[in-house]
Amino acid sequence: MPGREAAERAEPGRRLAVATTCTQLDQIRPVKPSALGCEECLKIGSNWVHLRECLICGRIGCCDSSPLKHATKQFHATDHPIAQAKELSEDWLWCYVDELYIGPEEVRRPRSRV
Repeated sequence: MPGREAAERAEPGRRLAVATTCTQLDQIRPVKPSALGCEECLKIGSNWVHLRECLICGRIGCCDSSPLKHATKQFHATDHPIAQAKELSEDWLWCYVDELYIGPEEVRRPRSRV
């Protein structure tokens, strides 16, 4: 599955399981991206590896392969459970609560552009 390989490259060491269900999907909202890059990294002049968008509020954060891991920090600060990969070559979601990779076959939703 191409999305799974992209997820494993983007989040090395992360335990990934292909989801058949996620208990948090009902929390997904239509969102507008908060920035053109990782919002926090842009403020402090830091770099990121990949971007993630919170599907509850739209905040853009950097992935766990990035030095500052702002997407995961966003989850811990807000309990917003689902982030979407923002790279055009990646089409998957991550549920922090259920620790599940959610492939495009599980959830169909329009992708916002950053």
